[in-house]
Amino acid sequence: MSRIGNKIIPVPSGVKVQIKADAVEVQGPKGKMHVPVPRGISFEQKDGILVAKRESDQQRALHGLARALVANAVTGVTTGFKKDLDIVGVGYRAEVKGKNVVLALGYSHPIEFPIPEGILIAVEKQTHMSVSGADKNQVGQVAANLRALRPPDPYKQKGIRITGERLKKKAGKAGAKSASA
Repeated sequence: MSRIGNKIIPVPSGVKVQIKADAVEVQGPKGKMHVPVPRGISFEQKDGILVAKRESDQQRALHGLARALVANAVTGVTTGFKKDLDIVGVGYRAEVKGKNVVLALGYSHPIEFPIPEGILIAVEKQTHMSVSGADKNQVGQVAANLRALRPPDPYKQKGIRITGERLKKKAGKAGAKSASA
């Protein structure tokens, strides 16, 4: 029995939910989201609560997934999602110019990263960025794409990392052994 699939989804005031045959549309103060629903899974709305139902045990694997995606859409249009990134390294910095983020990451040229539709990137300090938006998947993907521009170096720990990310630091050279023995 799916425990996640059976949890209720509270719908806050100001959020409109439209249930269609193959999708659920959620509209709120932060935007509008369209979540496709797998065959055999249906949603019922009553008294400000959404409940996911499945036709048979064949859809057991998708029951919790569909409920989690709709719950993320409801959370996204009300409060939104946010990922913070830290830039570590001498001379490494970022700034927003129009619809692009310009990053200096130790390469011979600055890198221009286009900001996708529905995503807001704010640079508080030159070494701290926050990626926010209504779609949890898109926020995480944009943060991963920014991190991939200069992943943290295992030796000096320089690069772009997600705030709170734990890194394994490798030891450098242990020392050269003498060849004259």
